[in-house]
Amino acid sequence: MSARSDVRDIESRSDCERLVRAFYGRALVDPMIGFIFVDVAKLDLEEHVPVIASFWETMLLGSRSYSGSAFGPHAALHAQVPLRSGHFERWLALWRATVDQLFAGERAESAKAHAVRVGRAFHGRLQAMPSVAGATPAPLGLSVTQHGPRPAG
Repeated sequence: MSARSDVRDIESRSDCERLVRAFYGRALVDPMIGFIFVDVAKLDLEEHVPVIASFWETMLLGSRSYSGSAFGPHAALHAQVPLRSGHFERWLALWRATVDQLFAGERAESAKAHAVRVGRAFHGRLQAMPSVAGATPAPLGLSVTQHGPRPAG
């Protein structure tokens, strides 16, 4: 158990939802990966949060409330914009920071460890997928771009 007395471990579905909402609060505005959620996936947060909360509730609390395919949506995104190792690293950094801000304990550590495993597995599978026909190869590095509404001209 953590020495931090101001936070507790992940104990319920509402904790999973709190974690997921806080994470997306960061991820959606992140200059490195925010565009994937906002511009590419066009993520509907109110529809997405219960699904992802169920994923984490299943992983961390054993509830078996998630019965989907977590990889499928990521493969569809990868077909639109190549998901690179830097994207996964940034996702993981935001996830870890969010977990550490909100929770401490065995399940919190498990949430971070499981995210590493998922990220590595997804990245490996995506890199093994055939390239999109006619797509321009993406640069190896990542660049920071601004996305969202354009200023009124």
